[in-house]
Amino acid sequence: MNRSFKVVTAVAITILGATATSAFAETSWERHHPRRDQVNDRLEHQNARINRELREGELTRGQAHRLRMEDRTIRNEERAMARFNHGHITRGEQRLLNQQEDAVSRQIGR
Repeated sequence: MNRSFKVVTAVAITILGATATSAFAETSWERHHPRRDQVNDRLEHQNARINRELREGELTRGQAHRLRMEDRTIRNEERAMARFNHGHITRGEQRLLNQQEDAVSRQIGR
């Protein structure tokens, strides 16, 4: 192999490695609040599902609005719980929030 090909290959591998590492890096908030991050990620995912189902005609605007309101209530509850524990939620609180999200999830795309 010629020298320039080796240099280009090495540079490409370095760039790919740096890109892959940053894509999987956690933020400080995610590291320090994993339970809240999991609950909030799930709420974001459910919102995307609601939008997709609305776009595809599986949900009416009214149904989508109601589901978003339920998710907003769960997010507000998560924030209220965190206020009582220095910004964190307990395992039990996470379990309760996930059960509430399960109920909303079952309503999406029925």
